[in-house]
Amino acid sequence: MPQNQGPGVRRRVLASALTQLREEAGLDFDDVVENLGYSKSKISRIESAYTGVSIVDTKALADLYGATPEKTAWLLRLAKVAKKRGWWHVYGDVLFDWFSEYVVLESEAVAIDTFEIDLIPGLFQTPAYARWVMRSYAPDATDEAIHKRAELRQTRQRRVEDGSLSVWAILDEAALRRVVGGTDVHEAQLAHLLKLVDLPNVTLQVLPFGKGQHMAMGTAFTLLKFADFPSVVYIDNLTGGLYLEEAAEVSRYSLVLDHLRATALDPHESVALIKRVIGDL
Repeated sequence: MPQNQGPGVRRRVLASALTQLREEAGLDFDDVVENLGYSKSKISRIESAYTGVSIVDTKALADLYGATPEKTAWLLRLAKVAKKRGWWHVYGDVLFDWFSEYVVLESEAVAIDTFEIDLIPGLFQTPAYARWVMRSYAPDATDEAIHKRAELRQTRQRRVEDGSLSVWAILDEAALRRVVGGTDVHEAQLAHLLKLVDLPNVTLQVLPFGKGQHMAMGTAFTLLKFADFPSVVYIDNLTGGLYLEEAAEVSRYSLVLDHLRATALDPHESVALIKRVIGDL
C-alpha cells in the first residue's frame, strides 16, 4: 500500500506559524497576492499544510509578515527539516496508508501517554508478539509483509531504548491476561515489560479488574506530546486512525489519563501484578 503523503508535524508547525504571523500582521490573502504575486490557492495550500513550503517562500512570507530575525531563523530551520524524508519511507510498501501519519507524529514526539485495553502497546512489543498481533489483523498478508511490519515496529522502539522518547503506559489487566501467540510467546512478552520498567523514561501502570468502571471504558488511545506543537490524540481502529487536535478534545483525554493514573496500581504494584500473571501462566 502506498505511503501516505499527508503533512508531518513539522509541516503543520510551519503552516500554523505562518498563518498566525499573517493574522497578527493584519494581512489577508489579497495582501499576500499583491505583495508577493502568489495565487490564493498557493497560500491556502501552504496554510493548510497541504503542500510544503520552500525556504525561499518561507523567507519571503516571514519578511512580509514582519517576523523578528529570531522567528525568521526558526521558520527557516523548520522549512529545511520539513523537507527531509523520514527513516520510515523504506517501509512504504507495507506501511498502512492511514498509519504512516502516526509514525511521522511519533517520530517527532518527545513523550507519549497511552492507554491500552487488551493489547501490549506497540512500542513495548517483542518481535514474536508483534508478528502474532499483525497476523491476526491481516491473515491474508504475506510472511514477508508481516516480517517487515514487525521490523518497522522494532525500529520505532529504538527511541524508547535510547531514552529520547518518554512513554507512560497504562494497561488494563486484560492486556496482561490475553495470551497472544501461545504461552511461551506471551510469557516472554510479559518478561520484556519487566525489563522496560527499569528504563528511566518508561512508566508502566496496570489497571486491575478489581477497580471496576473507569472513564475510558471501551476506548484505547494515545496522547502524543511535542516540544513545539500542541499535543495530538490518536485513536486506532480496524480500518483507519482518528487524530484529535482541538484543544478541548485533547484536554478531555488528558483529564481521562489523569483519572486512569489515579485509579491504576502504582508502578511497583503493577510490577507485582505482572509477576503474578507470569506465575499464573
